[in-house]
Formats: sequence, C-alpha cells, structure tokens
Amino acid sequence: MSVITFAHRGARLDEAENTIPAFRRALEVGASGIETDVWLSADGEVVCAHDPVLARGLRRRKIASTNADELAEYGIPRMADVYRELGTAYECSVDVKSPDAAAGLIEVARSSGALEHLWVCSPDVGLLRTLREESPRDDAGARLVHSERRNSIGVPLERHAFDLASAGLDAMNMHHSEWTAGLVSLFHRFEIKAFAWDAQEVRHLRAVLAMGIDAVYCDRPERMVATVSEWIAD
Repeated sequence: MSVITFAHRGARLDEAENTIPAFRRALEVGASGIETDVWLSADGEVVCAHDPVLARGLRRRKIASTNADELAEYGIPRMADVYRELGTAYECSVDVKSPDAAAGLIEVARSSGALEHLWVCSPDVGLLRTLREESPRDDAGARLVHSERRNSIGVPLERHAFDLASAGLDAMNMHHSEWTAGLVSLFHRFEIKAFAWDAQEVRHLRAVLAMGIDAVYCDRPERMVATVSEWIAD
C-alpha cells in the first residue's frame, strides 16, 4: 500500500506556512509530498500564498498587484524558487487559487523537470478539463485533481466519478469526513484516486487509511508520517 503524505502548506506549525523553510522541514521529517497554493504576481510569476492579500502588520498588498521580487522580501516564494531550492524528488500538490496561474504553474514544473510529480488541484472542473487538453496524460502531463466539498457536487457521485474519468482527470480530493470505504471503492472503479484533506488527528488518519485512501493532507507532517508508516507496517 502506497499513500502520499502531503504536508499541508509545509510544516506550518514549525515555520511560516507556504515558505521554503516550511516545505524543507516537512520533507526532512519524511513527508513524501508538500501542498501549497499559488497565485500569479503582477509580473506574471507563479507565487506561493494562500490568501489573495499579503498582510504584514498594518500593511496590505494584493498578491496580483505586487511583483514577485517584492513578495519574496516578505517570504512569499516563486514556485520556481521552491524547485530550485528543494529539487523535485517529492510529490507536489498545488491548489490553484487564480485560474490565470494554472498554465504558468505547469510550465514551471515542466521546465524544472517536475511535471510527473505535480498534482494540480481546483474546484473548477472546467479549468481542469482545459489543462488536460493542454497537458495530455500520455505525454507525462501533470496530474489533475478535483478538490471540492461533497455537498457542492451537483450530480450523484457515481456520475461524477464517470465524468472525471471521461475528462482524463486523476483524483478526487474531499474532506476526510466525507469519505467512506464505499466511495473510495467507487472512485477507484473509475481509476480515480481518492485524496483526503484536513486529516489532522491519528484517528482521522487511521480511519481514511482503513478505507484505502491514496493520499492524506495534514498540518502535522511528523504525526502523519508516523501514523501512515505504522499502518503500512501493520
């Protein structure tokens, strides 16, 4: 059993989230993947940040209106810097916060030799369909993940799994509490991987592992890695 352990925004309890030190720390403690969020800066660079506005003290700057060099001064790295500093020997799950950052993200991963380890996440299936057309799976394209709450999916989940598979997408990412063993099996039947986010406690991690989940996201990479390792050993 192989389960990807994504450190949510890096080791965010040890270092500032979505920064290179946070990502480095997560990999050092054994996480097989990191998770981040990206936007496009004013000068067209793909940068890692969760929120659209940079807030430092009383200062407020919109990510989209600020150049990447200025953002770097506040610890917000370019995605290219992440690959340059940390290499590419890990899985990377990226939540595309602004659609205009998606194509640039894929190009950065391609030029860094990291495309086969990139998982592009979005709640927008239309965006993911377009990305698949531009980055075919047969050409070692990026892996594409529909990330959404279960109650926001407007069709029966069997139909949704079929639609994702028909579009050439790779995974479904839902909150850990929304998965059941039956749903994991359902998506697997369509060759769609099942990812579970916000699995923070050992009981949450063990519950989704028992369902056959393919990847977990956690803010505590050491706890996540230890729990998954113990599960696999058992």
